[in-house]
This record gives sequence, C-alpha cells and structure tokens, in this order.
Amino acid sequence: MSHAFNESSDGKNASGGRILLVDGHYYLYRSFFAIRGLTNSKGVPTNAIYGFVKALRRMLSDLKPDYAAVVWDAGLPERRTQLQPEYKQHRDEMPDDLEAQQEPIQRIVPLLGVASVFLENHEADDLIASYVVEASRSGIESVIATNDKDILQMVGDGVSIYSTAKADVGEGNGGFKLLGVEDVRAKWGVDPALIADVLALTGDSADNIPGVPGVGGKTAAKWINQYGSLDVILASQTLDPKVAEKVNAARELILQNRQMVALDLDLPLPEPVASMKVRPRYPELIKALRVCEFRSLTAEVEREATLAKIPDHQSPIPDSLSPHPDTSFPNSQSPAQGELF
Repeated sequence: MSHAFNESSDGKNASGGRILLVDGHYYLYRSFFAIRGLTNSKGVPTNAIYGFVKALRRMLSDLKPDYAAVVWDAGLPERRTQLQPEYKQHRDEMPDDLEAQQEPIQRIVPLLGVASVFLENHEADDLIASYVVEASRSGIESVIATNDKDILQMVGDGVSIYSTAKADVGEGNGGFKLLGVEDVRAKWGVDPALIADVLALTGDSADNIPGVPGVGGKTAAKWINQYGSLDVILASQTLDPKVAEKVNAARELILQNRQMVALDLDLPLPEPVASMKVRPRYPELIKALRVCEFRSLTAEVEREATLAKIPDHQSPIPDSLSPHPDTSFPNSQSPAQGELF
C-alpha cells in the first residue's frame, strides 16, 4: 500500500490531517507493569489507569493528531482459530488487578477526546489496518502506537509507527520517533510489505504460531531478499537444496502461516474516521481523575482546561459516570469499575 502525502512544516499531512491509532491492550499491559503499587485511598488499584492516561496524553502532545482512537481486542477471528486452534491459547489470564482497571480506562479514553472502539470477534491489529486504509482514502496520515509485529506491514508513505523506545529514538528528537520504511528495513532486513513473508517462515511464538524448524528472522530475511518474495520461494524449482528441503517439508505450515499473519483490510468500522476528531471532555475528565486521586495530573488537566477556555470546568458532575455508548465493552468487570466511578 503506497500513498503520497504533502507534509506541512510540523510533519503532519497538510491536506487531510493526521489520525493516531493506539493498540489498547498493548498499552494497557505496558502501563500496568511499568507502574506498580499505585492505589487510591480505598485500596483500589489505579496504576494501569494512571500509566495509560499519561501515555495517551503524551501521544496527543507529541503528535497533535486531528483524529484519534484507541482500538481494543474483542476476541479472536474465526478464520484464524479454524486454521490454527492453538492460536494465542497459551497466554496467561489477565491479572485481577489489571482486569479491575480495564473498564475504567476504556471509559476515560473518550473523556480525553479520543474514540474508544472495538469490533466483536476481531483483533485490534486488523481493525487498525482497516482504519489506516480508510484514512488513506481521504489523504489522512496514520500514526500507529503499538508493539505488534504484524502491523508493520502497513508502514509506508503516510503510515508510521510511534515509538518512545530509546533504541529507536536515540538522543534528543523530542523523546519519540515515527518509524518509517527505512526503520522497518533496518530492524527486519526487509521492506514492510515483506514482513508477512518473514513471519510466515518464522512464525510468532508470542501468538503460538509455529515456524519452519531452524528458520529465524535473519535466515527468513536472507531468503526473502535472495529470491524476492515468499511466492517466488514457494514456486521456484531452482532453490538452494538446503532451502528447498526446509521449505518443502513445511510447505503446508508456511501457507497456513501466511493466512494467519495477513491483516484484514476491509472490516466494518465501528465509527467513521470523520467522527474521531480530538475533543477533550474536560469537566468529566477532571471529575474522573479526582475520583482516581491523581492530584498532580488533575491539576495539570485543570490548567490545560483553563488555557483552552473551557467554561465552568469545575462545575458539579454526577458521581457515577454512565458508560458511553461507544465504550460498552465485552468481558468488562462492572463491580470493580464501580469502586472508582
């Protein structure tokens, strides 16, 4: 997928704007394990909520997107579980203290001015990919915040990955970097469009997808660069004998893996891109942060609301925040979130 974009002086697409697409569950887990032991005065865990809100606010500050959405996993697609029934079956259950914070986070996200979306029986990376395709049709630049390898297939003109990892950012650079084609090539040894070919050979242990025995990332990239693509490798009658032996012995697995790592690009979108304009709901956000007892963060947002000239941002708000229509998520823990909101 390749699209041309006109860049303005701040790096954003000058014609259609920029959309930020955040892998919700990745940042949920990352926030939980990065900050430990944080609770409110009632002993309710708030560490993941705090970390998630801080991370999302930083992204909004760094990127200044016109549109934004946090995208959540909501089950596994049938097409993948039919191909490989063991897909993701080895993963541990979500820790109780994290599960208790999941729904509050999903309800705070819209208060930050960011859409919070999912599609039943689908994974976040497929929905993110479908949003990227839709955004590109309107000339909107996409920035994806995730650590998912599969989504690297989407990187190209007008599509990048947001990273704050020191290995990616280096010194300076504002503490973040937008990873493009050259960055993916440097990490993986192949262009983004060929990431799926590499993963079809190596599998993905994180997702319980088995690879060709004895074939790691460097070997897979070497083969892809040597022969041009996985299609050529599978069709060639003139492979190196050692390569041919491994490929022929695992041909069915390779074909299956290629379907497993292929992203869905045409899923129905829960919300249109046009409705995802970043519009913080400061009064409700401040109330939620107070309930969580994030004093310094609350003060920071109050100052921001004042600068944004939001009237009566400290006016009374009901103690119970009702679920927003676009944040009624499956498998949520209502009793736990009730203790916070």
